[in-house]
Amino acid sequence: MRIIAGTLKRKTILSVPGMTTRPTSDRLRESIFNILSTQVRMTRVLDLYAGTGALGLEALSRGAQRCVFVDNHKDALAVIKKNISACAMDHCSQVLSLDISRNLAGIHGKGQAFDLVFMDPPYGMNMISDTLVGLSASGLLENGACLVCEHALTDPLGALPELFTLTDQRRYGKTQVSFLFFGPSD
Repeated sequence: MRIIAGTLKRKTILSVPGMTTRPTSDRLRESIFNILSTQVRMTRVLDLYAGTGALGLEALSRGAQRCVFVDNHKDALAVIKKNISACAMDHCSQVLSLDISRNLAGIHGKGQAFDLVFMDPPYGMNMISDTLVGLSASGLLENGACLVCEHALTDPLGALPELFTLTDQRRYGKTQVSFLFFGPSD
């Protein structure tokens, strides 16, 4: 795996050994960031179910201000930290070990609000809706925040919580990427 564009272009990043983590492919990441385009610059990014940290690192490479990476898998957390250090992004990164499905309070207590959120929950576990509800209730999202949710076709978004609007949805093989807007509709 590698960073696709920006200041870290072509930088190789590590993967988590084994089959517990399913990293976002280079091609899919490139598609996501082509859709986001200039929306990434100067954002505060939250990378939930971060895995390798590839999405957050790609955002930092493309001009995001900072990124908080969240996962609860020990091996994934170690790889995220190694990838951040290898990319020299320690100054604008934070890694948190949290069970996202149970509690987002560990992030909230730090007084942080985010403009861009990546969600790549484990497939087949129906975690999308609960995560969105938790995010909505947490106070972690700026009005106008963009959420990018990578999920299996068999894991539909379902009914969206109040203040979330589906703005785009793309299919890539057995994966679907949903783009959401957070905030009151005009």
